[in-house]
Amino acid sequence: VEPDPAHRPIKLHIGEPKHPTPPFIRDALSAGLDGLALYPSTLGDSSLRKVIAAWMEKRYGLPGIDYRTQIIPVNGSREALFGLAQAVVDRTRPDAVVVMPNPFYQIYEGAALLAGARPEFLNTTAEGAFALNPGQIPDAVWARTQLAYVCSPGNPTGAVMTLDDWRTLFELSDRYGFVIASDECYSEIYFEEGAAPLGGMQAARALGRDGFPRLVMFSSLSKRSNSPGLRSGFVAGDAAVLKPYLLYRTYQGGAMPPANFAASLAAWQDEAHVVENRRLYREKFDAVLEVLGGAVPAQRPQAAFYLWLPTPIPDTEFARRFYAEYNVSVLPGSYLARTARGVNPGTDFVRIALVASTGECVEAARRLRDFYKGL
Repeated sequence: VEPDPAHRPIKLHIGEPKHPTPPFIRDALSAGLDGLALYPSTLGDSSLRKVIAAWMEKRYGLPGIDYRTQIIPVNGSREALFGLAQAVVDRTRPDAVVVMPNPFYQIYEGAALLAGARPEFLNTTAEGAFALNPGQIPDAVWARTQLAYVCSPGNPTGAVMTLDDWRTLFELSDRYGFVIASDECYSEIYFEEGAAPLGGMQAARALGRDGFPRLVMFSSLSKRSNSPGLRSGFVAGDAAVLKPYLLYRTYQGGAMPPANFAASLAAWQDEAHVVENRRLYREKFDAVLEVLGGAVPAQRPQAAFYLWLPTPIPDTEFARRFYAEYNVSVLPGSYLARTARGVNPGTDFVRIALVASTGECVEAARRLRDFYKGL
């Protein structure tokens, strides 16, 4: 499809933050370049894990996190989400299952398949307020489950798991013994200061689950600090799960480069740039939703930076025509999901990532409003 050249291109199909990386992170990266002369260890020195533990205490109210056994720095959450499945799934079990939300981040499915397990999808629908609803999976399937991915705030819906949601999932994990992988890479993108989304380990502590049994959370600097190219994040949680995962990473060669380590150390110690980042997204959503008004059925998500927009025509046709006629690229929702129990929950939705500048996003909203009028 060739887009109308009368419109300059606006790309809103990839969840890649476009706000500038804060200068102090860039400076710390440059200052750490002397470390290129050294082989890094998988854990690195303890300084970064201590800083992450302090951040977790402040952000989630989690005092006493053991930086020695409950935190591992990783090269971005994607690498870690994939690797955990390889360390957790028992390949001697031909009937192993990995549960994941649907729609979903494609790494979950790839990780399950390459670990020798069968993906099982939990449909999240508008009718169900995009909640997981574990009851849609039979007990016999839960009994074969070895790992369950969850994403809160969700990609693409922005839905945030409640304490009751977590309680239900923890009860299933206790009953059937599977590990929970909580992808929280969007945790710092929300719209009201003082109303941060509930985290998985935070929920576990609130429910008296000392030691966070069978729970691992994943966090990242990509969205929080506008540093997707830094490839930096961490995993934290149950030390008994992290021990074999750390061993896997020592063979995989997943050590963080020293310069990235130095930049990460600086980023996790500063919150001012994160507050400013949220302000930019809040400003962007306010402006876009004002332009769309009642002409387009767009709703502000609970968190994250996506509009999960229902379409009046098939999502693939909507995305193709919107690109062809207005030169704006968005992602068909059906591409983010699989058909499960007769339903593809991404059908007739598109994901719009409000990652470009406010001006570009507002212009895209004007084009979207005009496009809707012509449908």
